[in-house]
Amino acid sequence: MNKSYLAKIIANDKEGLQMISACMTGAKIKLSDIKFLKSNKIFLLSAERFGVENDNDKKKINSICKFDFIDNVKSKNIDQNNDELILELLAIDYLKNKENFEINLIFKNNAHIILTSETIEVRLEDQNKTNI
Repeated sequence: MNKSYLAKIIANDKEGLQMISACMTGAKIKLSDIKFLKSNKIFLLSAERFGVENDNDKKKINSICKFDFIDNVKSKNIDQNNDELILELLAIDYLKNKENFEINLIFKNNAHIILTSETIEVRLEDQNKTNI
């Protein structure tokens, strides 16, 4: 019986964030599927990514990437007025800036989203697999 499992990865350190970054590399994200819930300090991305964890199963997977405890969000080279814009994620990285972490979402075409947080708390949860 061939069962396929949906991934759920929780990161709260550099290694965990690198694991989520590796899973999300090449993910396609529609601008309208990016949300910052300021009052809840939650940043959400809904992405279509390839299942890279399983070598023989390169199916597309709809995933939610949730960043908790986000104080501030800045973007660069992203047209905020174009809801249909599709961004391709290259990597997720971070650096420590005084008391805070700056989590960098790096996209193709020199587009960036920078999340400021006191801690790293990221969750990648697969919703379902899609047919290519």
